[in-house]
Amino acid sequence: MTQYLLSIDQGTTSSRAIIFTENGERVAIGQHDYAQHYPRDGWVEHEPEDIWRTTITSCRDAIKAADIKPQQIASIGITNQRETTVIWDRRTGQPVHRAIVWQDRRTAAYCSALREKLEKAGQAGLIQQKTGLLLDAYFSASKIVWLLDNIPGARQAAEQGDLAFGTIDSYLLWHLTAGKLHATDATNASRTMLFNIHTQQWDQELLELFGIPEKILPQVKDCADNYGFTTPELFGHSIPIGGMMGDQQAAAFGQACFEPGMTKSTYGTGCFLLMNSGKQALTSRHNLLTTVAFRLNGETHYALEGSIFMAGATMQWLRDKLRLFSSTAETEALAAQADPGLSVMLVPAFTGLGAPWWDPDARGAIFGLTRDAGIPEIVAAALMSVAYQTKDLQKAMEADGQRPNTLRVDGGMAANGFAMQQLADLLGCQVDRPEVTETTALGAAFVAGLQAGIYHSLQQISALWKLEHSFAPEKDKNWRDQQYNRWLDAVNRTRTN
Repeated sequence: MTQYLLSIDQGTTSSRAIIFTENGERVAIGQHDYAQHYPRDGWVEHEPEDIWRTTITSCRDAIKAADIKPQQIASIGITNQRETTVIWDRRTGQPVHRAIVWQDRRTAAYCSALREKLEKAGQAGLIQQKTGLLLDAYFSASKIVWLLDNIPGARQAAEQGDLAFGTIDSYLLWHLTAGKLHATDATNASRTMLFNIHTQQWDQELLELFGIPEKILPQVKDCADNYGFTTPELFGHSIPIGGMMGDQQAAAFGQACFEPGMTKSTYGTGCFLLMNSGKQALTSRHNLLTTVAFRLNGETHYALEGSIFMAGATMQWLRDKLRLFSSTAETEALAAQADPGLSVMLVPAFTGLGAPWWDPDARGAIFGLTRDAGIPEIVAAALMSVAYQTKDLQKAMEADGQRPNTLRVDGGMAANGFAMQQLADLLGCQVDRPEVTETTALGAAFVAGLQAGIYHSLQQISALWKLEHSFAPEKDKNWRDQQYNRWLDAVNRTRTN
């Protein structure tokens, strides 16, 4: 009987389930969008029940579309939007509040005050030394603090052990197993700002610093591990859950970035560049993050990461708010019509700037508009903004002594030929697009397959990666430097410090 792998890919704007063969070929997909909530400027929330409902519906749709029995699914892998924070009641499974999304900036002032406190105490580098992260509202720790301090009775209930915290993977696992497992994996744990990536343990000093009770935290497991079984009523059969990874690490795993120096960039809602650094946790001196790439059989591999908040989300803004087009599929043709002689620059700092700037107060702007500028020029500028932001990350990596010569790309925007060619031109490096661009879901399937015994080595998985198209640079260094200097000028105009 043919064995299949079911990947749950729970993203920022939709929940997806994809069924793969053991050869990494996509068989069927189920996908459902869900609502985004913006209670105040800079606040972003999700209803956890919406996430759970759309996830299960997507799984059932994928199984039905694949025309297979649940018994044919060897294992489930879970990958998820990282840092997004949920706290729920252990007895009922009900969340105490909406999930606070990774993009949310409500705790920026709290983080600034804590940063100042640490600097005065001579401990400015404490958090980066332990977690590889920079003190920022992006990560889970300050979101947990906000929930405990602002939801009536939450802190007392947490201290009594009545509440559970989790990133979305933990929340889904809890419900898939009917509350039998409260666990996460090392990649998701490494994004909370509470996990010591060197000892691979929750860090007591950081828990005390943030005032977070350890009782609410999940058990941390390997990426390929025993995560229990789904309850029979969900799919008509109990299916083993064998893998879990944060979405960007899963994308790197799906891109087979297993060797030091191998680099991938995912273009989804945001953009995330990860470079494998092997068993060495490199500390960035230029505002990149050190994170866990994957942990297998108790052995940890690390990565340098640069995070950009707005990539596909910028195109959604042009579509939904400005109504410049009806589908993002139109953007490649629109951008190709743009006058290359016009110098329109769009800085998508809608929720501040991510790496390497880390400026939460910067705001978006469009520069260089003339009467000749129209929809094609604005669309091209939006697509180019993703390439410029990736260039920011490349420059930071170069300053840290690391330069990838080839970049493997994935995510929805990777299908846009205009954007990928501009990326190759601006970076001055080869950009490789694989046959399967759903590499986030594929990575989750691969780790689940390792646990199920379908795969026996990383080399076996590497052999499944196939190139679809390679983009080589067509512009010279003078063009790159000129364009990038214009970008830096635009960015500096949006910044507050």
